Amino acid sequence: MAESYLIIGGSSDIAHDLIAQLCESGKQVTTLARDASRVESLKDLGVSVVIGDGLVEADIASAIEVAKQHGDGSIAGAAHLIGSILLKPPHALKLADFESVIQTNLTSAFLSLSMISKSMLRSGGGRLVFTSSVAGSLGLVNHEAIAAAKGGIEAMVRSAAATYAQRKIRVNAVAPGLTETRLGATVLKSDAMREAAVSMIPMKRINQPSEVASAIFWLLTSAPDNFTGQVLNLDGGMANVRN
Repeated sequence: MAESYLIIGGSSDIAHDLIAQLCESGKQVTTLARDASRVESLKDLGVSVVIGDGLVEADIASAIEVAKQHGDGSIAGAAHLIGSILLKPPHALKLADFESVIQTNLTSAFLSLSMISKSMLRSGGGRLVFTSSVAGSLGLVNHEAIAAAKGGIEAMVRSAAATYAQRKIRVNAVAPGLTETRLGATVLKSDAMREAAVSMIPMKRINQPSEVASAIFWLLTSAPDNFTGQVLNLDGGMANVRN
């Protein structure tokens, strides 16, 4: 029986590329997504689609059960790809909007970690991957809300990797810079905004979704067993390089 993988947040552009890579490699894939119209085409790849919310425990539980049915009772790996972005300075940011960013990004990630790790403990291990952002480690103008959420994810990943190190669960994250996705388009509304964004990147180009998906695919399927608690910066050198 093929290994089973669960993707939480299957309607994103990166999720679509990741799911395609997993299916092409012969894996069984289940995805949880809110937007049915964005994931309808995935069924043609043999993907099991569960419509639901990553902040609702019952919906995640349903997705876990479906994934387990395809994996002889176990889930080999899972990725959390739910995210949002809101760029406003603190003095112009309403508390409700800040809390929404935290809920969407960090709280949903914790809920997936909590519920999927419980399943993996019962089955003998697995791999978990979460999505951070370059803003999680690099101070960027007007990124306070998303920086708080993504910085929390990175800290959570390191702690979870320690918690489960001897239980055969590997926990890692990717931290992309600006990527050519529907979400990224909100930051690239004009040529001037795009030029300003690219000027900050040492490689002077924006990520492609397939590049981020390939990194997640590697973490889920091929990374060495001793690779855990790490954050892969997929940002063209932005967080660590100056040129």
